[in-house]
Amino acid sequence: MSTFNVPKREEVSANNQAIFDNLEKAVGFVPNLYATYAHSENALGNYLALQNAKTSLKSKEKEVVNLAVSEVNNCIYCLSAHTAIGKMNGFTDEQILELRAGYSSFDNKLDALARLAKNITENRGGADEEVVENFLNAGWTKENLIDTIVLVGDKTISNYLHKTTQVPVDFPVAQPLESIEA
Repeated sequence: MSTFNVPKREEVSANNQAIFDNLEKAVGFVPNLYATYAHSENALGNYLALQNAKTSLKSKEKEVVNLAVSEVNNCIYCLSAHTAIGKMNGFTDEQILELRAGYSSFDNKLDALARLAKNITENRGGADEEVVENFLNAGWTKENLIDTIVLVGDKTISNYLHKTTQVPVDFPVAQPLESIEA
């Protein structure tokens, strides 16, 4: 397999250089996976627009989806990044492991969200009717359902990009998920 380099600022287009500069200001660095999108003239900007689009899900809720999807897709880069982001959003290490496993013992509403995200990902979009009903019965809306599906797609894109390119993880590496009963 070809080795994918992580492009440096001077190796990308002027448009992507501007995005790198904005990431540097906002995040403090350009994450390797984002930099990898810059092999394309348009992919980085398009992906960031999708990732930063308005949604009915709050930041903490988005991390529930990101963790569950990345675990199903076995993406160590995204698991590592979203473990760090999950902690910044107030989740404990134990809670993050549960969310990665696709459930939450600490919050019924987040449990329905995690189970839905995991189920959609495992079934390649064909969520089980019972899981969808549980999600709606937990207080989520049809808008939340649609936004969750969009977020599953968003995270799957990054999972697939990393699985294909295998660029180095530049976050503290997430511990392996041990066998946790859901």
